[in-house]
Amino acid sequence: MSNLFEKAGLDEPVSASGMSDQSQAGGTRPLADLLRPRQLSEVVGQGHLVGPDGTLTRMLNSGSLGCLILWGPPGTGKTTVARLLADGTDLHFEQISAIFSGVADLKKVFEAARDRRRMGKATLLFVDEIHRFNKAQQDSFLPVMEDGTVVLVGATTENPSFELNAALLSRSQVLTFKSLDEEAIGKLLSRAEEALGQSLPLDDEARDALVRMADGDGRSSLTLAQEVWRAAHEGEVLTAEQLGSILQRRAPVYDKSADGHYNLISALHKSIRGSDPDAALYYMCRMIDAGEDPIYLLRRMTVMASEDIGLADPNALVMAQAAREAFQLIGAPEGYYALAELAIYLATAPKSNKGYLAFHAAMKLAKKAGSLPPPKHILNAPTKLMANEGYGDGYRYDHDEPDAFSGQDYFPTELGRRQFYEPVERGFERDLRKRLDYWSRLRTERNSK
Repeated sequence: MSNLFEKAGLDEPVSASGMSDQSQAGGTRPLADLLRPRQLSEVVGQGHLVGPDGTLTRMLNSGSLGCLILWGPPGTGKTTVARLLADGTDLHFEQISAIFSGVADLKKVFEAARDRRRMGKATLLFVDEIHRFNKAQQDSFLPVMEDGTVVLVGATTENPSFELNAALLSRSQVLTFKSLDEEAIGKLLSRAEEALGQSLPLDDEARDALVRMADGDGRSSLTLAQEVWRAAHEGEVLTAEQLGSILQRRAPVYDKSADGHYNLISALHKSIRGSDPDAALYYMCRMIDAGEDPIYLLRRMTVMASEDIGLADPNALVMAQAAREAFQLIGAPEGYYALAELAIYLATAPKSNKGYLAFHAAMKLAKKAGSLPPPKHILNAPTKLMANEGYGDGYRYDHDEPDAFSGQDYFPTELGRRQFYEPVERGFERDLRKRLDYWSRLRTERNSK
């Protein structure tokens, strides 16, 4: 059986422990690097992107590659895919990290890409952790993306909608990478065993524990496997308990890419919606203990503040934002107190999903009705032609009206008046309900005259 180093083109004999002599001396490349896929079909866990009908497969088959943002957890293949895309399109591969690069570095990269382009060679610029660039740095990519100097492929572990400029996103296609499931991690471990010609010295329970320890991160799974091969004595088969002792880490309580993750976040969401602060704290702490990213929890609780509490307590959204800022300022472990405070606040707040329902009702009508023009009386008339067309004719300035309310209609004439938002008799929405009812009576009275 050919070993890993022969496949990698390296003359490194494999010892009885499964690691090369250079590896034992600490000088070899990491196993994850040596096993890096050579073609898209070898990338595991991302069939929706690299499978026979995957987005990237179709893109390469078409011979056209646009700018991309690769979004997903660490160790899911983003860097590998970027390299393979460059190979598959005969582009020069240039890699930088937003952590270590500044404006001066970007200028050098762009200038080199321009020189390369003049020589007939295009450049795929891979930017790792692209979300760490500030707005001005992100804006600097726009000209070279538009004129074709580079094909930008950015990688981020953060939600691009929140972390990247709208201008950058509008010029790129976002591709989502998934955390690797147990089957995908298992494939990586099997490849490592085949490459090294030796099975992992683990019993079945320990092997399952190693997969869970990787927590959806392919690179981590191979790093852990390498540590196991180095640590195990010849002929030894490690148990799960021995594995935990050797690696000094335990398997997470749940796999963040599988059902356990979604079950617990669902339980947290429903506990907050059900006004049970104790259950909310319990599930939140289970997720923190399992290694969940606190920013993910804060994002989900921000959604809950809008979806399930809404204007029944407008301060809920403010609290969610404050909790995120507090955690980012303080960090763990004291920053977890901000998460606890937020969970309790949201669970004990009055609840209303009327804003959420109003949004979806309005969106449904907006899509169905098409491009209906607003009524002319609420349109500005900055030119004489527009004034002659009736723009602004009949508009009543609300501040000049009794109660600062004119009662005019603002919907397109073809639609007539609609009502999407119907506040409940709870919390601050009780006051909003009274206000809207009062305006409704005024509107009826003034439009009947």
